Amino acid sequence: MSNAARVVLVWDVPVRLVHWLIVTLVAAAYVTWRLNWMVWHGRIGDVLLALLLFRLLWGFFGSETARFSRFLTSPRTALEHLKYALLREPDHQVGHNPAGGWMVVFLLVLLLGETLTGLYVANDIADVGPLTGFVPAPAANAIEASHAILWDVLLAAIVLHVLAIAGYAAIKGQNLLRPMIIGSKVLPASVAAPRIAGPVRAVLLLAGCAAAAALVVNLV
Repeated sequence: MSNAARVVLVWDVPVRLVHWLIVTLVAAAYVTWRLNWMVWHGRIGDVLLALLLFRLLWGFFGSETARFSRFLTSPRTALEHLKYALLREPDHQVGHNPAGGWMVVFLLVLLLGETLTGLYVANDIADVGPLTGFVPAPAANAIEASHAILWDVLLAAIVLHVLAIAGYAAIKGQNLLRPMIIGSKVLPASVAAPRIAGPVRAVLLLAGCAAAAALVVNLV
């Protein structure tokens, strides 16, 4: 009986919704930048900032699989996991695997850095960003340069992330994309289901993060 399979909810709605919203908004940020629609580019960055703040807080107060304490392991554990990257085996991981957990944190840090540095960037629509006046001109210029550098690093990390998902599907036979869409996995009965946080907590946190992001971007 311990080997009987059952469907388990591993990713809650807030995690999945924020994940796909971020994917969409990053793509939209690229398109608006290429088309020089900088007003919309800035608005997209504002929404991204609110979503990222929410995801960071959800990493402490959200569902079990969303919490950093649950999926963030030591670098040594992540490297040990990668030793078996070519081994075809069933997916019994409830949430992120050790290597994937570090990739999630890396992407979140890059995205947060990109949105925050964007608050300093001047463009042909606005003379300054919301926070430009709070730092000396040389520092603002350095931050503007880092905004472009972080974007390139972010794109490289996204490509690596997508390749890793494709590799897990092709080599290990593990579909990591499907659970992030429907929320559930088929796991052995011996694997405990994660605790899922309620929607009220998510709504309150999201509202607070939206208010905080709006306060930051309207400082001037």
